[in-house]
Amino acid sequence: MTDPGAALKNPKSRKPAKAPKAPKSLKSRLEYGSSPGVGTRFRTYRLTVPPVSGVFRPRLVALCALLAAAAFLLFCWGLTMGDYPIGFSEVVRALTGSGDPGTVLVVQELRLPRALVGLLAGIAFGVSGALFQTMTRNPLASPDMIGLTQGAGAAVVAGIVLGWDGGLGTQGLGLLGALATALTVYLLAWRRGTTGYRIILVGIGVAWICTSATDYLVAKGGRFQAQAALGWLVGNLNGRTWDQVGPLAIAVAVLLPTALLLGRLLRTLQLGDDVATGLGTRVQPVRLAILLTGVGLIAFATASAGPVAFVALAAPQIAQRLAGSAWPPTVAAGLTGALVVLGGDLIARTLVSGMELPVGIVTGVLGAPVLLWLLVRANRAGSGG
Repeated sequence: MTDPGAALKNPKSRKPAKAPKAPKSLKSRLEYGSSPGVGTRFRTYRLTVPPVSGVFRPRLVALCALLAAAAFLLFCWGLTMGDYPIGFSEVVRALTGSGDPGTVLVVQELRLPRALVGLLAGIAFGVSGALFQTMTRNPLASPDMIGLTQGAGAAVVAGIVLGWDGGLGTQGLGLLGALATALTVYLLAWRRGTTGYRIILVGIGVAWICTSATDYLVAKGGRFQAQAALGWLVGNLNGRTWDQVGPLAIAVAVLLPTALLLGRLLRTLQLGDDVATGLGTRVQPVRLAILLTGVGLIAFATASAGPVAFVALAAPQIAQRLAGSAWPPTVAAGLTGALVVLGGDLIARTLVSGMELPVGIVTGVLGAPVLLWLLVRANRAGSGG
């Protein structure tokens, strides 16, 4: 038998204790896991230089790539349609400035503005809807429902019927109308701060006021003014020019990165105001910044393409279910919105032979069942009132 006290008498004979092995998840900077509740695979990462950490979701990235490819195909397909048929490959070459000069002229000068307005307006509608739905934690809180689209529409119709716009054009009038409506909703919903529930209730009331004002202006206007206003109010891509493309492209280029930068703060609001405040989020300034970003996107999109119905409501919900995420993903929602508008425009141009319907009619028909489904789902969950 060995002497138990020998190790104490001779320290050199003692073997050093083995250090416990570190878990593999602590050794590697790239960790794997699954998103709680929805089973989505993700990877977490952390970089030393620059000090950045986050979550990489392969499914969401793959979805965005597929949506972008589908939107590009519909974008080019729309350019092939018209009185002068053009092949798909010829359209792609014409977009790069090569090919037959006549084809390049038709594609770039006559058809490209319409397609770009549809693409950019769809992105703006989808991103704006995702911002509002995430901020309020309610799938029904889209710009269509809380009066922003109606406010922009009322301002533009006022300019058309009354014959004054102060040199602002439809873009400026739409922006002012949406901003004024958003400010009104925000102030009326304020009670020691704002909540998503109060914003929705107040927004519905303001939306009906703006709709009534628009109907009065259309009834008061002359025949041709009323026709012009009604054609725009449905949501229409017919006759779009580069004058509508420029301001909308600038707005998307500025406001889309802003929406992405607000993404992390936006997700903390989903945890509730108290938890978000505890995490260091300044709830009311962040909510106001999100509101202004969404208003800018919806205002420029509405001024360019008209109030295309239900895109801002349906696109974020479709993207959320395709991505399997707990909230509407911003980029995927924008690409889904572009896909809906471009696809709706193709259907509108081919549904009735020899006649091009406004795209808003198609999105309205397709979006109404989505709204009914969301209402039924909310009531079943006990949150529909």
